[in-house]
Amino acid sequence: MKAIYFMSPTAKCVESFIADFKTNPKYKAAYVYFTDYCPDDLFNNMKLYCSKYIRVCKEINMNFMPLEAQVFSCDNPGAFKSIYSPKSQDKQKTLEELADQLVTLCATLDEYPGVRYKKESNMENTKIFAELVDKKLARHYELDDSGTKKGKTQAQLLILERGFDPVSPLLHELTYQAMAYDLIDIQNDTYKYKSKDGLEKQAILNEDDMLWVKLRHKHIAEKTAHLQLAEDCMQCFSNNVEKLCKAEQDLAVGSDVDGLKVKDPMRTLLPVLLHPYSTQDKIRAVLLYIFSLGGTTDENLSKLIQHVKIEDEREFILNWKELGVPIITPSFFSRKSSRRDRSQDETYNLSRWTPVIKDVMEDAVENKLDAKDWPHQSECPAAWNGSGAVSARQKSKTTQDERRSGSRLIIFVLGGICFSEMRSAYEVNQAVKSCEVIIGSSHILTPTSLLNDIKALSKGPMETFTIEERSNA
Repeated sequence: MKAIYFMSPTAKCVESFIADFKTNPKYKAAYVYFTDYCPDDLFNNMKLYCSKYIRVCKEINMNFMPLEAQVFSCDNPGAFKSIYSPKSQDKQKTLEELADQLVTLCATLDEYPGVRYKKESNMENTKIFAELVDKKLARHYELDDSGTKKGKTQAQLLILERGFDPVSPLLHELTYQAMAYDLIDIQNDTYKYKSKDGLEKQAILNEDDMLWVKLRHKHIAEKTAHLQLAEDCMQCFSNNVEKLCKAEQDLAVGSDVDGLKVKDPMRTLLPVLLHPYSTQDKIRAVLLYIFSLGGTTDENLSKLIQHVKIEDEREFILNWKELGVPIITPSFFSRKSSRRDRSQDETYNLSRWTPVIKDVMEDAVENKLDAKDWPHQSECPAAWNGSGAVSARQKSKTTQDERRSGSRLIIFVLGGICFSEMRSAYEVNQAVKSCEVIIGSSHILTPTSLLNDIKALSKGPMETFTIEERSNA
């Protein structure tokens, strides 16, 4: 038999490939497709041992996971610890790998974007990463097969890191997809359930399920289909969780349903702490309280930790500092950025918070990003306004324009994105037809996985644990 190999150009993969042919060949011939550029040393190794078996060897530049129409992932949850743990020994290597993957995304889209990054006063990751990506993009387009050097296209790539919005990934989201992944144990996008006749069944939640695509961003209050999963969600979403969601929204937004400012966030938090919610729900609420104040005192934090009974697990809270998020005041870094006024938007009372990334997307499309906060690592050839309007002096790229009338905005978040941020890309895309918004990250987050990752930041490489996974409080 002949074999097709689809693999990453890593030492581990290449060694496994060579092992298949070195002493006792398993296959008659091999057709090898690399997801990315293969380093010379690995390529020469393959040639040395396997050249007579290799019929095809191609680099196809697709070293990322296209999860949804507008969402991609580098499928690397371990990147969180590598980037943010003070004990990390492979941070630079991880950033290099993520940059390589992001370059293959741009190559697949045939884009050579201008690169901008969110400048943080207390963190350097976005700056370092933007430099890496820009260098690798330049190198990639230097190596173009056609021999012609590609110029920058009408696309913009924005780079942020997880600490820019610590609120969105922790809120209880009431849109269908986010709620399902938060409350139900869905592994590998597969939902397992018992049908009415008691048989074990499973459903794959992906783009092939048109009903899922149609419903995934809808608020739980609007839905009538996908009943079994909806029922499971609603079982978890009892009256108690409704009160919890209201408190979370008040803390996140800073005002209540009627628009009145929350003057004393502790009065909002206390009922949550006094109710028998799960430990994880209480941790999420305490964090939202701290974020709303921009940090709290040592004394106050100790009281909260005692109250939630997590004296031995205080890292769930303290380790946010590794993401540049202030936990203890006084903090020298003010993070209170002004938000867009959405008071006129129609929302559900329990879903008033808008992810910060949606503001960023809209500002980018309208060309309103402040150059001080968003330095250019490299610029597009013409003033980018997301409308696809280009300078009259530029040659028109007919094939691109036939495919889409506007330009592309690519957003990449170091350290994970949550489902409400994914949804934001679709909402902005829908509102601004002339600009395609694509969002991606090292991996996709749920509140549980993020809290586990945060706690693990202070552990050594071999220490592991898990938070109490879920509670149908």
